[in-house]
Amino acid sequence: MNATTLKPVLTRAADAETTSDPSSVMTLLADCGTDGSSLTSYRSQFTKGAVGAPAHFHTRASELFFVIGGSLQVLIDNEVKILHEGDLLLVPPHTPHAFAAAPGAEADVLFVFTPGMPRFDYLRLLGRVMRGEASPQEIKESSEHFDNHYVDSPLWRATLEAAQ
Repeated sequence: MNATTLKPVLTRAADAETTSDPSSVMTLLADCGTDGSSLTSYRSQFTKGAVGAPAHFHTRASELFFVIGGSLQVLIDNEVKILHEGDLLLVPPHTPHAFAAAPGAEADVLFVFTPGMPRFDYLRLLGRVMRGEASPQEIKESSEHFDNHYVDSPLWRATLEAAQ
C-alpha cells in the first residue's frame, strides 16, 4: 500500500463491530487494507482475572499497547511489568510478549499493529474459540497467516498461576 492509496479512516463507536468472549469485549476499529487503513487497531476491555493472550511474538509488526483505564499485566521477553492508565508500551517484532488484566483489576486497552496487516478475522476466531464455537487448532493453523507465533513461557505460566 503506498501513500497515494491511503486516506483518512474514521470508525464511529456506534458503528464499530464488537466481538467478545467470557472475559473481554473487543471493539474492532481499523483493519489494514480496509477502507485505506495502513494499520490495524482495536480496543479490548478485560474483566478482573481476564487472560488476554498467551506468550507469542510477531515477525512483521510492532504491537503498541495504550492503557485507557485500569491495569494490564504484560510479559516482555523475560520480564513481567504492570501497565497503568496512560501507560504506553511498544513491542518490536520478534519480542515474546503476553498480557492479562493485572491481578484484581480490569483493563481497557487500545492495541495498534504497524505495519498493519488484516487481523480482524483472527480476533473473530479468538472469540469463537473462547466461546467454544471453534477449535484451538484453528488458531495454531493460522499462525503464519496472521503473524501470531506462540511460544512457551514458564515465567508467564507462573505469573498467571500466582494470580489465581
